[in-house]
Amino acid sequence: MRLGKTIGIVTLVEPHPAMRGAALRVVVPLAGGDLARGDGDAEPLVAWDDLGAGDGQIVAFSEGGEAAQPFRPVDKPVDAYIAALIDHIELPSRPS
Repeated sequence: MRLGKTIGIVTLVEPHPAMRGAALRVVVPLAGGDLARGDGDAEPLVAWDDLGAGDGQIVAFSEGGEAAQPFRPVDKPVDAYIAALIDHIELPSRPS
């Protein structure tokens, strides 16, 4: 599981029936150093969102085969899944 920031939404004109019931969010993965800034420069990805994340929301997401596991036995064609909405991140201060 990784952390990322939502930056947009994907709109489907005619979604496959398996894709109904949630949104597709554009997420930028955040590395450790990005968390303090709240912004990342990694390549964005598209993630299934049935939790209702908003733009600019920090989220926890999983990718790959694990992303489809919550939907078993019904298959959904997803490769990334937003698993949690993050309210607060507390980072330890670095010694000077």
